Amino acid sequence: MKTSTKIKTFVIIFIVTIIIIIIARHFVGLHFKKKFSVRPAPGVIVKQVEKSQFYKSIETFGTALAQNSKTYRIKKEDIVGNLRIENRFVKKGEIIAALKNSNNIIADFEGKLGKREIAQGVLGSDSLIITLDDLKKIVIDIKIPESFVGILKQGLKAEITSSAFSDKVFKGRVSSTSSRIDPSTRSILARITVNNNNFEIIPGQLMTVKIIYDEVNQIGVPESAVTIQGNTSFVYVVNDNIVEKKNIIIGNRNFGKISIKSGIKEGDLVISEGVSKVRDKAKVKILDTK
Repeated sequence: MKTSTKIKTFVIIFIVTIIIIIIARHFVGLHFKKKFSVRPAPGVIVKQVEKSQFYKSIETFGTALAQNSKTYRIKKEDIVGNLRIENRFVKKGEIIAALKNSNNIIADFEGKLGKREIAQGVLGSDSLIITLDDLKKIVIDIKIPESFVGILKQGLKAEITSSAFSDKVFKGRVSSTSSRIDPSTRSILARITVNNNNFEIIPGQLMTVKIIYDEVNQIGVPESAVTIQGNTSFVYVVNDNIVEKKNIIIGNRNFGKISIKSGIKEGDLVISEGVSKVRDKAKVKILDTK
């Protein structure tokens, strides 16, 4: 009897243990299912849609030249007194160099003086050349492919940069264009006039020229906000933390932005970072508004 009772007790305990384990696993499963089935809304960074200046451009290179420039050649033996040239600015009518024969060198216009020695052994090496440059305005002659003839016109804005000036942008305009296309290069000559009131640009510098055209003030979004699939472009707009996918028509690209012709409006909030984590009608958490 004792053995039989022990067996029965063991069986009952075993069955009860199994039942407890099954029930426990069931409730533990429900707990973790409830805990992990609802994922938290992904965090995103949004950008408010606003108007910006967009444009197209033509980029090329050219050499800076003084708008007015003149050279004077004189013999060293004819100079009276000391000749002061280096870093000297003169006004129109000022004496540049006094000569023995009283035929003084007079400045034809206001500008900066320079001196260029003639190499030894060259005919007339006892002479020197004095240069006078009007640096208030700099001109840059550039060649533009003939495909831009219909675009290129007097008055277009230009942005001029140089490796000599970090992040410095000089403002200029197209002051004239040639009346003919060069048949050998299939290009047209244009002249850019640049304000140089601080005399930062000096003649001979290589400058990068960007001619601006087709300017338009239009709403735009960061490039990172736009998804392009084939011929379709779209962005995700956030309203009350709910995402809405909006198809758009895009235009020009400038400074990391894309202009939007239609599909969204000014003031909308579009997702600029975290686009890959969202889908249409999903809930999101806005981390920042830039």
